[in-house]
Amino acid sequence: MIEEYRFGSIKIDGKTYNHDVEVRWTGEVLKWWRKESHLIDVEDIKRVIDQAPDVIIMGTGESGVAEVTEMAKSEIKSKGVELIIDLTEEAIKTFNILCQESEDEEGKQRKTIGLFHLTC
Repeated sequence: MIEEYRFGSIKIDGKTYNHDVEVRWTGEVLKWWRKESHLIDVEDIKRVIDQAPDVIIMGTGESGVAEVTEMAKSEIKSKGVELIIDLTEEAIKTFNILCQESEDEEGKQRKTIGLFHLTC
């Protein structure tokens, strides 16, 4: 699904995006904005939580500068959602693996959403 990541850009299903993205298990790609550029808080993940995913994967940038607040982590976990946080390059690999596993296991698709910060 996600074909390529380079600092500041990501290629998904043949289309290149130059802004942070939310990628859903359905293949839908949305622009992802945060109130503070390098801080991921509860209000920044509300739209994702409303989708009732099984897994949220967060890419915190090339060097991991973006930080997920404890409140955001707690909110996700309180909904029974698995949370994976990693550098964006590694988070993308994990997202692709989970999505492929879901496709391979008939009838067991996990609702996975990736939130990817593309710079720092």
